Amino acid sequence: MFVYDGVRLMDVAAPLEVFGTAAGLGGAYSTAVCSADGGPVITSTGTRLHADVPAAEVGRTHTLVVPGSDDLPHRPPPAGLLDAVGELAGGERSRRIASVCTGAFALAAAGLLDGRRATTHWRHAAALARRYPAITVDPDAIFVRDGRTYTSAGVTAGIDLALALVEDDEGVELAREVARDLVVFLQRPGGQSQFSVAARTPSPRHDGLRGLLREVTADPAADHSLPALARRGGLSARHLTRLFNEQVGSTPAAYIESVRLEAAKALLEAGETVTGAARRSGLGSDESLRRVFLRQLGVTPSAYRSRFRTTAPAS
Repeated sequence: MFVYDGVRLMDVAAPLEVFGTAAGLGGAYSTAVCSADGGPVITSTGTRLHADVPAAEVGRTHTLVVPGSDDLPHRPPPAGLLDAVGELAGGERSRRIASVCTGAFALAAAGLLDGRRATTHWRHAAALARRYPAITVDPDAIFVRDGRTYTSAGVTAGIDLALALVEDDEGVELAREVARDLVVFLQRPGGQSQFSVAARTPSPRHDGLRGLLREVTADPAADHSLPALARRGGLSARHLTRLFNEQVGSTPAAYIESVRLEAAKALLEAGETVTGAARRSGLGSDESLRRVFLRQLGVTPSAYRSRFRTTAPAS
């Protein structure tokens, strides 16, 4: 793990936790933290992080991980950082190279991503694509593998990336045990749009509408037809629709479908059958569930459910 001043602490800690947990469960991992000069660095939180070794003294390495920082998307990496990354990644010194979050900007500046697919934090994906046109940037991927190079999305996506590396090295059973120990998904659902519907919905100013949204979230399978919502909210259907459009940013039907889709995803992730997920989420039949999944996610419910058996992308 290569660290430097301003490095984001979670980008460092999350993969190290995965590899350390895998080692405790029998995986053949040992980890070391290196900095350009072997000295301590100050992380994004102000925490002092001590290195084990200078970059120049690192021998042949199985995996080099370069975490991100808030500065990398906005200004060129310092010369010392680029020199160290180029030295650590050059030739056959590192068998594979991985970046977490905006660490992709360091790999890109060192020329390690030219002609490859890559990803980074969704907020900075467009900047990466503009600055380095030789890279094919996937703004929604949680992580991308292209040859010996791996890149991941923002911050906690370093966990997803590290789990995938463990699966590559040691097999899916150990990766699954690590995920269970850390209480995380073996493969998280969807792309970088990981916020829940409730979390990304602005809080309505209207008290009655806020109450209705809570009811929908609490029981997606209940009767949330427009007449039923209007009756419970003491509003006319027209007024309620206007409130949704003004304060939620969608129609009642679109909002309810998004909540039910989220509920169905969670059920499938937990191992529920397609039929059970359709019924318990409020989407009704298998066919209704299939139509919503294909329209909103571009995959069938069965294909979505299969993603939780491995970190490998569904075919």
